[in-house]
Amino acid sequence: MATDQALVGLDQLETVQPPAERRAERAARKAWAVTWPKVLAIALVLAVWEVVALAGFKPLVFKGPGVVLPALWQMMQHAQLWQAVQVTMQRAIIGYAISLVTGTIIGLLVVRIGPLRAAVGSIINGLQTMPSIAWYPFAIILFTPSTAAIMFVVVLGAAPSIAAGLITGVDYTPPLLLRAGRTMGLRRVALYRFLILPASLPAYVAGLKQGWAFAWRSLLAGELVVSIIGTPGIGVLLNTDQENLDFTGATALVIVVLILGIVVDMIFSKLDLTIRKRRGLLDPSGTA
Repeated sequence: MATDQALVGLDQLETVQPPAERRAERAARKAWAVTWPKVLAIALVLAVWEVVALAGFKPLVFKGPGVVLPALWQMMQHAQLWQAVQVTMQRAIIGYAISLVTGTIIGLLVVRIGPLRAAVGSIINGLQTMPSIAWYPFAIILFTPSTAAIMFVVVLGAAPSIAAGLITGVDYTPPLLLRAGRTMGLRRVALYRFLILPASLPAYVAGLKQGWAFAWRSLLAGELVVSIIGTPGIGVLLNTDQENLDFTGATALVIVVLILGIVVDMIFSKLDLTIRKRRGLLDPSGTA
């Protein structure tokens, strides 16, 4: 009885949570470890930008951060910017959602049906190398200058990358793992559902991330090319600044686009980190 109580006491000692101060210190240290490289990168970019401006590169046009950043702050006070961001992000989310469904279905069909893979496998790879801007004349002829034309090109840009990510993940499933699954009685649909698709998840997530990059670039290119009256997105504002030769406004909008891209990349990075953590692919010390 005494021995059992001693063992219970040892278990409780092992599961005791660290003090609140210690947890807060660890959280702060972890947050700083993630933040300082980004802060350093921003500082370096601003420094190089300022040096170029001070060197007198195209002084009548090129403006340094001391001019552009206040203009960006002033731009953020107006509803026009936020309306444009809302329009662009809404198009991005809708287009990406369609691409996600389309690319996943195509990827599943290709990995399941051998003749289909032989027929369209190389086409999927070819579509990934196709510049999105080259699709817009075709899309405008087909759909007229409209949101549908933009969505068409966004899907053509993103869906092949998502499908290719899923196909790659399935192809790189270890044969030993497949034999183990068959030994346990997994066949056909069950084999894909419980073994192959979970094993291909990391490559699939990489395809999702790449698909978002293609969707985002296709969308911004479309907003620059396709003028839709009454629904100005970020690309329309950029086009207006280009026509007015407004370097300051255009640079401020590019910074907005960059910030939006970094935020989305952080979401995908968090998803990738979660998957690797669940699979034990992270170093115990906390480094990847």
